[in-house]
Amino acid sequence: MTMLHETLSTLKTAFGENVFSDLVPDYIKDNLNPSFEMRPYQKEAFGRFEFYLDKYQNKPKNEPINVLYHMATGSGKTLIMAGEMITLYKRGYRNFIFFVNSTNIIKKTKENFLNKGSSKYLFNSTINVDGEQVNIKEVDNFATTNSSDINIVFTTIQGLHAVMLNPKENALSMEDFEDNKVVLISDEAHHINAETKKKKSKEEQHSVDSWENTIREIFSANKSNVMLEFTATADIADQKIKEKYEDIILFDYPLKNFREDLYSKEVKVLQSDSEAFPRALRAIILSQYRRKVFEKHKLVIKPVILFKAKTIADSAAFHNEFLDAIEKIGEEDLEAIKNTSKEGDVIYTAFQFFENNNITLESLALELQEDFSVEKTIEVNSKKAETYQIELNSLEDSDNEIRAIFAVDKLNEGWDVLNLFDIVRLYDTRNKWGKTATQEAQLIGRGARYCPFKVEDEQPLYQRKYDILDDTVEAHELKICEELYYHSAHNPEYISDLNIALQEIGIKPKTRKELSLRVKDKFKETSLYKSGLIYVNKRVSYDRSKVKGLDSSIINTNYSYAIKTEHSNELTIFESATVKHLKVKRERVNLIDVGKHIVRKAMATIPAYKFNELKILFPSLKTIDDFIVSKDFLGSIKVEISGREDILENVPQIEKLKLCKKVLGKIAEQLNVNRIDYEGTKEFTPKTINELYDKDKILNISNDGLTEQEFGIAQSETTNEELSLDLSDCDWFVFNENYGTSEEKYFVRYLDSMIDDLKSVYDDVYLLRNEKHFKLYTFDDGRAFEPDFLLLLTKKEQELELTYQVFIEPKGSHLFENDAWKQNFLLDLKATHQIEQVWQGKEFIVWGMPFYNYQSSKEDFSPEFEQLLR
Repeated sequence: MTMLHETLSTLKTAFGENVFSDLVPDYIKDNLNPSFEMRPYQKEAFGRFEFYLDKYQNKPKNEPINVLYHMATGSGKTLIMAGEMITLYKRGYRNFIFFVNSTNIIKKTKENFLNKGSSKYLFNSTINVDGEQVNIKEVDNFATTNSSDINIVFTTIQGLHAVMLNPKENALSMEDFEDNKVVLISDEAHHINAETKKKKSKEEQHSVDSWENTIREIFSANKSNVMLEFTATADIADQKIKEKYEDIILFDYPLKNFREDLYSKEVKVLQSDSEAFPRALRAIILSQYRRKVFEKHKLVIKPVILFKAKTIADSAAFHNEFLDAIEKIGEEDLEAIKNTSKEGDVIYTAFQFFENNNITLESLALELQEDFSVEKTIEVNSKKAETYQIELNSLEDSDNEIRAIFAVDKLNEGWDVLNLFDIVRLYDTRNKWGKTATQEAQLIGRGARYCPFKVEDEQPLYQRKYDILDDTVEAHELKICEELYYHSAHNPEYISDLNIALQEIGIKPKTRKELSLRVKDKFKETSLYKSGLIYVNKRVSYDRSKVKGLDSSIINTNYSYAIKTEHSNELTIFESATVKHLKVKRERVNLIDVGKHIVRKAMATIPAYKFNELKILFPSLKTIDDFIVSKDFLGSIKVEISGREDILENVPQIEKLKLCKKVLGKIAEQLNVNRIDYEGTKEFTPKTINELYDKDKILNISNDGLTEQEFGIAQSETTNEELSLDLSDCDWFVFNENYGTSEEKYFVRYLDSMIDDLKSVYDDVYLLRNEKHFKLYTFDDGRAFEPDFLLLLTKKEQELELTYQVFIEPKGSHLFENDAWKQNFLLDLKATHQIEQVWQGKEFIVWGMPFYNYQSSKEDFSPEFEQLLR
């Protein structure tokens, strides 16, 4: 850990999970492509830089700023670059230089930064900062750039070094960096550490005299320069590099975290003792199986395969062999592969799917001939990689039909593809341990980025959804769409090396196990299971027709605008002088008074005020004019203007426009803050318990050897005596076991201590674990919530059978702030929910409890819980 990183981590522990995420300004969110959902860790990265720029006390003074983002492959480094460009533009930076080791990455990055027609364009259709529209321009140097644009030079490290040594007309020179404050963006930044490393190859020794020295000179040329370094593979283990980065690692988000946060595919290795083409054919069958699963669930996603050869000649030869074989493929070839599979294998599962969905081997062969024909494959070796770079960068697009890519190592860096699901290693060698397996593990890491899809509205789009499986066919089918398969020859020594390398880079856990979560047979025999009810609510679209105008908080905000006095004064040093205070007048005016045409002109510069955008927020709005003049909208906005008295008597048109842009910009920031798309119904409707709990669950548990990790360890087997409990004899616990976190196990122990008291009051006491069995939705914004436990308490010996339905969420104290909305919802349940309280002669009451936390339960949870005993 570094000093900077330690400081930020300490602050996060002290002030809560959102201490940095809450600092992300709206002008970053609003100016990035809205189709790219900003992820929590990306908000964390943005917020850390805001804190560093504005509040970090140890930031270097009067010298350039340098920070490092050490982020997993596929975690969205270029989106972070785009956002930080906006925040630095806001702070007065106009000139940016993007440099990297590889020309193919430059082509891809230009698409992402400059081409609005690209599906991976990073910015919003219009960039607006402080009411002014901002353009992004590629330039060759900073001599004659537009001071209102974001000006970017794209170059390789080698090209930058060459032009610095041999200046050319209209190219960059050292004067560009001395005369202008520049933001240097270094992608794949581990390449600029050639001099830093203690041991150097001959190639790296050459770099000592070039790249790293050049970058250092450029960076140091102006004390206001900023360098943002981005890499997924900084060799922090190297002591020299560790020392270099000691106080500049701003954000550290390795592949291990990326996988644990569910943003990656799961990686599996499939060995086959066969020649290269039969191995390739298995990958093709698996790829077509995925395509059919996607199609069955109405998802237009095209899986892609990478065939990796050892040499360019081998790659070209196999490409030709592949095309010849595909052209002739028939039913008998597929039958031969089918006969080598066995039950439980993924290939066997694929053929079962084809059979169950009436896809014959004859029709499958014809499909493969079509889908893997010559025009749907590409070979990207040597110069071909540059030729095909744009096509490779758009493999997910609906009009891109490429299914197979043949390569050696041109795709090792900078390849940005989400729908890669299979990598086929065409050769069978094991070099000396280390280099080969590690390089291929890093390639797998690049391919393991998640391909976004969802089949239910409430599911997350960019995260795995099937780590917890039930017995439904659909869940098991879709699991294959969250997995990357690496196809290798049968070579146990190499596979052992590869597995170690995958664990080292963090894309594969050291242990993975599948745990069965079953409802006890004894509970299934009870009348509660057979006919009992659980009341849940639904998520519905928020009825925006109820929104008749701007929120009162927006209307009542104190808006102000100061017109510069342009006053200057001359003083002689050491001579006493009386400072004359300027006479400034203030007056409060209606925004509309500056002129409807000026308000409209200012609105035209801000995307949020396009009529179709306003219509979404305010369905009853009829025209733009209504929005400008109506008292429900801008007609009620007042602004305090300050300036010289003579200026206020006749405010210049340009100042009126600036005033409108400033005020309208502030209002626009609040429009989406107050936007609600969904709401949870207050009416709760019954679901039968046997309907919600009729399927057993399979938990896919990963463990990286963290001894303190309780999740995935059975409560009957934990070594922590405070948590240990044999649940097999606890008839009140519905499942066969509890594999939950330490807080969840503490709660189960707490309930065990209260069970006799509960049974003295209630005839039935049952605790149900909620492993994606049901969801609740918050009343105000419809956020999905899956409480960890449901406690059912029934009183039978009375006129109406009474059932308490109590939702409980154990929570570590470090998550209280981040998940406060869940606790607020739980506590609001009893008063707000509406149900048909008496149903078929039974009465139901729905409760929610405060968070259960072992340390604070006596003060918060226990007093509320003990009300159930009264």
